[in-house]
Amino acid sequence: MASAAVLGPLAVAGASPAAASTAGPTGGGGERPLVIGHRGASGYRPEHTLASYELAARMGADYMECDLVSTKDGELVCRHEPEIGGTTDVARHPEFANRKTAKTIDGTRYEGWFTEDFTLAELRTLRAVERIPDIRPRNRIYDGRYPIPTFTELIELRKRLSAELHREIGIYPEIKHSTYFAGLGKAIEPRFVATLNRAGLNRRGAPVFVQSFETKNLRELRKQLKLPLVQLTDATGAPADLVAAGDKRTWADLTTAAGLKEISTYADAVGPNKDQVIARNPDVSLGAVTPLVRDAHAAGLIVHPYTFRNENSFLPANLRSPGAESEYGDVFAEYRAFLATGIDGVFSDNPDTALAAVTGR
Repeated sequence: MASAAVLGPLAVAGASPAAASTAGPTGGGGERPLVIGHRGASGYRPEHTLASYELAARMGADYMECDLVSTKDGELVCRHEPEIGGTTDVARHPEFANRKTAKTIDGTRYEGWFTEDFTLAELRTLRAVERIPDIRPRNRIYDGRYPIPTFTELIELRKRLSAELHREIGIYPEIKHSTYFAGLGKAIEPRFVATLNRAGLNRRGAPVFVQSFETKNLRELRKQLKLPLVQLTDATGAPADLVAAGDKRTWADLTTAAGLKEISTYADAVGPNKDQVIARNPDVSLGAVTPLVRDAHAAGLIVHPYTFRNENSFLPANLRSPGAESEYGDVFAEYRAFLATGIDGVFSDNPDTALAAVTGR
């Protein structure tokens, strides 16, 4: 397993989009698609914990994916959203009861506790819990064991595991809610770039992809980073920064052939919702292949769709097994269908399953 995984991390990092699209699935002359541990190995441990990231690497993932948000004192921590009521034990801390509030982020109203209202020291007193306990009840045994990690700690873990496992482990950070945090005076990008510079990771060939659902920050980061940038896209809606600017373009517009050519002027890859690669039928079964992968490759972009998960709850209806939503379905059939489209990597909550799929083992 480890020997197969060594092919992935540096295959496209720092490569030009054109090279990535012509030199093979991951830009290195025919290597297998990358396995990106989504929030770590979040199918087996509470997401965005060092334990989840480490398990992903030990399972053979090429990259450990993390989402970055800001604290009150401007530190970057690994959480999927600034709201932490569903991913930590903050509700059990009476000292923080008065921090509960409601906020609107990118047009969606949330109620709970938010990272920007806590210093890093305060967040350190909390512990992670399983985000979807009904789907992943076994993960609940790890509730309360792990603290919220910082971006710097993930970088340090990457270095340690690369040395221990004798292969380069990459990181795949996502800048979350860029417009929102900038509006609070807590822009993520300056601290993010400074952290990469200090770690010696802002260089061509470094095992780092940088991703965002917004467009303006990626355009600005193109001037500051020597790393491949990934424009995330979704099946519905529009980028938050375009909405805030009054730009009427949607994700559907950005993922046309012309839209993807425009993306290629500032990014090296796209990270689409899986439904943008293979559509779902009205009965939620797997439908027809879309032109997205073909058009992205024609524009010189590589394609890393999200998110592959083993449970029935997340699978197309025709690939689900009998039983509860938490039971595993025929995820290998789903991988086969998507790999046949020519994708260059996969975000997966189950890196061991993804590695088995992309290596055929």
